[in-house]
Amino acid sequence: MNIHEWIIGGGGLLAVLLTLVQIAPVKINPWSAIAKAIGNAINADVLRELDTVTQKLDTHIRVDDERNADSYRTRILQFNNELLREIQHTREDFIEILAVIDDYESYCRDHKEYKNNRAVCAIENIKRVYMERLQKHDFL
Repeated sequence: MNIHEWIIGGGGLLAVLLTLVQIAPVKINPWSAIAKAIGNAINADVLRELDTVTQKLDTHIRVDDERNADSYRTRILQFNNELLREIQHTREDFIEILAVIDDYESYCRDHKEYKNNRAVCAIENIKRVYMERLQKHDFL
């Protein structure tokens, strides 16, 4: 089939129609859709691999964030333990641990599935002791 037969056979009419639809102010872009379909077919393996890498990265980020939250909780529990053993702290020590508490509580708020029941009482005690020290002006 040569070009002349193709044009006469309706192929030319189809090409002209698709081009007009592409140019018209209609939200249908047949050339773009055809190009996208061809691109997806050509890159199918790459797209699957990208999905796999994305899933692994998401898992890594989640584990890393949980590890950070565990570290925050450990610091909070340690500081509270020092308070219970009556180890004195400076005002700066309290300000630092309150920043850690803010980060920890923010993480817990954003990640409802994360178990937080081990630090709630420690946080309350740290804040209570901090308020007492503020009122008495007796930081180390």
